[in-house]
Amino acid sequence: MFRKILIANRGEIACRVIKTARRMGIATVAVYSDADRHARHVRMADEAVHIGPAPAAQSYLVIDRILQAIRRTGAEAVHPGYGFLSENMRFASALEAEGVTFIGPPAGAIEAMGDKITSKKLAAEAGVSTVPGWMGLIADADEAVKIAGQIGYPVMIKASAGGGGKGMRIAWNDGEAREGFQSSKNEAASSFGDDRIFIEKFVTQPRHIEIQVLADRHGNTLYLGERECSIQRRNQKVIEEAPSPFLDAATRKAMGEQACALARAVGYTSAGTVEFIVDGARNFYFLEMNTRLQVEHPVTELITGIDLVEQMIRVAAGERLAFSQDEVKLDGWAMESRIYAEDPYRNFLPSTGRLTRYRPPAESALPEAVVRNDTGVFEGGEISMFYDPMIAKLCSWAPDRARAIEEMRIALDAFELEGIGHNLPFLSAVMDHARFVSGDISTAFIAEEYPEGFAGVTLEEGLLRRVVAAAVAMHRVAEIRRARISGRMGNHERRVGDTFVVLAQGERFSVAVAADRGGATVRFEDGAELRVASGWTPGTPLARLTVDGTPLVMKVAKITSGFRLRLRGADLKVRVLSPRQAELQALMPEKEPADLSKFLLCPMPGLVVALHVEEGAEVFEGQALATVEAMKMENILRAERRGVVAAIRARIGASLAVDEVIMEFE
Repeated sequence: MFRKILIANRGEIACRVIKTARRMGIATVAVYSDADRHARHVRMADEAVHIGPAPAAQSYLVIDRILQAIRRTGAEAVHPGYGFLSENMRFASALEAEGVTFIGPPAGAIEAMGDKITSKKLAAEAGVSTVPGWMGLIADADEAVKIAGQIGYPVMIKASAGGGGKGMRIAWNDGEAREGFQSSKNEAASSFGDDRIFIEKFVTQPRHIEIQVLADRHGNTLYLGERECSIQRRNQKVIEEAPSPFLDAATRKAMGEQACALARAVGYTSAGTVEFIVDGARNFYFLEMNTRLQVEHPVTELITGIDLVEQMIRVAAGERLAFSQDEVKLDGWAMESRIYAEDPYRNFLPSTGRLTRYRPPAESALPEAVVRNDTGVFEGGEISMFYDPMIAKLCSWAPDRARAIEEMRIALDAFELEGIGHNLPFLSAVMDHARFVSGDISTAFIAEEYPEGFAGVTLEEGLLRRVVAAAVAMHRVAEIRRARISGRMGNHERRVGDTFVVLAQGERFSVAVAADRGGATVRFEDGAELRVASGWTPGTPLARLTVDGTPLVMKVAKITSGFRLRLRGADLKVRVLSPRQAELQALMPEKEPADLSKFLLCPMPGLVVALHVEEGAEVFEGQALATVEAMKMENILRAERRGVVAAIRARIGASLAVDEVIMEFE
């Protein structure tokens, strides 16, 4: 077994590998860029080596710098994580030439499967069902349009060396094919150093289901069940689960056997993933093989009890797999929510900044439920514009799917994250969505259910009443504490039991609260009563309550005459007023928002890479105005309506903050 390994990566996956290596008694070496000097993975590792400037192309993607770190520390093996150099055949070959073990598949398998064009040809030769498409190289946008027309719209334009949703576009017509080809080519070049593009048929209403494979160097190849990855946005996975709520045993077996056959055909060893697209009739088609550890590997670990990082290390060290296919059992259900630094209220645009508060829910491993959080950040740390926006992977496990979803709901509500925009509200909304709960999902779920973007959640009446009851009980506790601090004791505790008017979500509730040592009973105007029990202390930003015997977790902030409460995807300002205060509140005028319709504002921190119009130009609805790059993704900003460009306020190459003016219209 290895004595020391180097992790050629950063963030949560570097931390994840370090945890397993530490448990195995293996020393670890971290590498870091200027931006990651104080990163969590650097703190966790036994040693750390600086490898260059913040841009990945000058640090994490530079093979020679990784080799220098290996020589300096004497590491015997390298785990590449995912992304960066994890599927780079030249890197694996360079390690082999250096006499250092690559904790992953052979370079030949990476070359064969890492290239999406070659992998589809090999899959077809191996008898694996594949999606119709054009696997040859595409010279320019004109050829891309011609090929797309021959295949038939819609088509998927993809980077040959791509992954993680980068360099991917769906085109429904010639215009989108032309534009998508160039954007995919640009993203592929900046993210992977390889701008080759291919095109394939886009299967409508598809499910994205992948098979986890594991193979050793002694001829043993097996599969560890499947993962459902259909909840995606911009081809980026957001929520994953294992097993899939859609597959039956026969389809699972057929997909698993095909995945293993493909792995054997290319001499694959280590952990890998074969991705399939599955239609409504459970017909499945090969998409690609990821010759590395997947981001969503924790859900497989939770339902199988197998540590995939450990198995990768053992296989790389020459050991045989210690179990057979028949011994792989799927137990219970697991969910994974990817916590991203992106603002769902701004069409999920990237967000950067400092984590002023970062308190994930406590991890736990009980027989009836598990909560796991794989992360690479810490409170006070900085979310940089240079890397992927993922902050953490929050996972839950339970004996069945419904319970796993409920555990995830509670964990998301308990996740305290402040200082940047993040997608926690959206993840909570999905967990409560009837279509997701039923398992009736596809890769089009987000586009279909949130066609106008995400604007928050409106709580249903029953849950809203529970929130109102909780707010009244919390208000009573806060008022008693305030009275004690100010020295106004006397009969104040009795008086705060009077009737209140609660304003929440545009509704008005008249309630009364009666308290005792065990909690409070809140009575509504229609006679309904809710019992609230809580140990919440005023000023605490997280409230864990029980309302009528059901857990309720909310993030709490004090506002004038009430609270800002966040839960289940909703962000509420709840006012708890006396009847007289409520009368006066109704008379207060509302402030009109500023008119920003004549400005194109930068929706996220990013770099202006293109300006598509000039001053004085007439623009039309949907026309591209500017392209802003953030976190390795290009975002095309379009005109919302017809107009004339009066002035351009930003230049190409400018680094802009949120809401900085790019151009002004007449």
